[in-house]
Amino acid sequence: MWRLKLSEGEEDDPLLLKSYNNHVGRQFWEFVPDLAGDRAKVVEARRQFPQNRRRFGAKQSSDLLMRLQFARENEGRGVVTKVKSEEEEEEEEEEEEGMVKSVVRKGLKFHSTLQHHTGFWPGDYGGPLFLLPGLVISLYVTSGGLSSVLAHDQEHGIELRRYLFNHQNEDGGWGLHIEGSSVMFCTVLSYVALRLMGEEMDGGDGAMEKARAWILDHGGAVYIPSWGKLWLSVLGVYEWTGVNPLPPELWVFPYTLPIHPGRMWCHSRMVYLPMSYLYGKRFVGTVNPLVVSLREELYVLPYRNINWNLTRNLCAKEDLYYPHPFLQDLLWAGLDKVWEPLMATWPISKLRESALQTCMQHIHYEDQNTNYVCLGPVNKVLNMLCCWVEDPNSEAFKRHLPRIKDYLWIAEDGMKMQGHNGSQMWDVSFAVQSILATNLWEEDFCASMLKKAHDFIKRTQTAVLLSQMPVGTVGDPIPVSRFFDCGNFILSLQNENGGFASYELTRSYQWFEALNPSEMFGDIMIDYQ
Repeated sequence: MWRLKLSEGEEDDPLLLKSYNNHVGRQFWEFVPDLAGDRAKVVEARRQFPQNRRRFGAKQSSDLLMRLQFARENEGRGVVTKVKSEEEEEEEEEEEEGMVKSVVRKGLKFHSTLQHHTGFWPGDYGGPLFLLPGLVISLYVTSGGLSSVLAHDQEHGIELRRYLFNHQNEDGGWGLHIEGSSVMFCTVLSYVALRLMGEEMDGGDGAMEKARAWILDHGGAVYIPSWGKLWLSVLGVYEWTGVNPLPPELWVFPYTLPIHPGRMWCHSRMVYLPMSYLYGKRFVGTVNPLVVSLREELYVLPYRNINWNLTRNLCAKEDLYYPHPFLQDLLWAGLDKVWEPLMATWPISKLRESALQTCMQHIHYEDQNTNYVCLGPVNKVLNMLCCWVEDPNSEAFKRHLPRIKDYLWIAEDGMKMQGHNGSQMWDVSFAVQSILATNLWEEDFCASMLKKAHDFIKRTQTAVLLSQMPVGTVGDPIPVSRFFDCGNFILSLQNENGGFASYELTRSYQWFEALNPSEMFGDIMIDYQ
């Protein structure tokens, strides 16, 4: 049985996990072979999900595994989680102010049963389908499979495969998101991930054949977008000569240049940083029989006959959200024909070596600054892979491994990789505002929720509304000095024209968007106000 662990580290890895607040808010799942639980209910929830998806178009899970666990644990602590009978509710409504207040109170009481004692509400933050395959490829390359990385390899593999099959579209492909129509990017990577996890070419009750047919019917994996080209090159089922240049030398240019990658939107620069390192190294994992087989499964032409130079700018129309401007394609061609051969000649090759070292310095800084959780799931697995490429036995790589669990979430639809390691702070903040808006906060069960939420926020961020509430209800407020610190920090993020961007100060100009190398995403080069 799977068990959700909350606000905990790990007993077997105490030296590899660092936390600034004693892991409050951390959520991860572990498999316990002999754990007693509602096995029959779990099996039924898993059985119903694909049926409900076909019948009702339900793309998202309902976190039934977590809810079953919480109901079991609350019952053990004597917490009442069942609602009253209809007769009792009708009598109560006659005695109270009316139906609306009764329904609101009922909703709040149910919400209180899902709150952890450290103050937050755990939950799923999944949806994107391009995250999980990158993790699988990275683990496969660094360990020869999932074993030795995830404690219960077989159980993890079952749940990861279940998730991918549950979100495969009827046409055989996978979308960029669980609600999206099929695209080459996620279809190829999901198919590859399933094969790396042990699925046969004709496995999944025909699902694998349908996926491969979709890929080949749409031109084969040469039409995968640039991010996919990089992942396939790392695995060894695509050639680096078919990837547009990502020169790491950009990272040693003066920051005063408006095209310095440090001026990009944080998510873009932290993704292209490790990508530049892998491109500069031309890293390729072990080419084993499975990799050789994938070379033949994914392409219309025999692998040896593909002219990779002609594939660099190919992209399936289903994936093409941002077509490259013609001048950008000329730039990539110039880098490929002039810059890259130059970087391979001595003594200019020393510049590349220096640039690669600079990239790794930035990667290590990001890892250490975030306790190896990283900014997001894409750069998390790319950074982990780069640390392994630099030194397979490094402490940095070892510190990455236990943080993988922070990104994995399990529900009745299987195990997914989340868009981050949760949305705990957002969820608590919105929950507090909602509770206060009901004017029921003086009731005991609401006050208990608010006090726990306040404690979580104090250990994580800042609480303005709760600082104005009675101490006897919500606990001691945050010191005033911290509010001054928060105010100063927010003001430091204000741009010269008075606006605020999504993450940080806007660092470059809108024309920088013309250099966006991603075909799938638009407006990703700078942080917009």
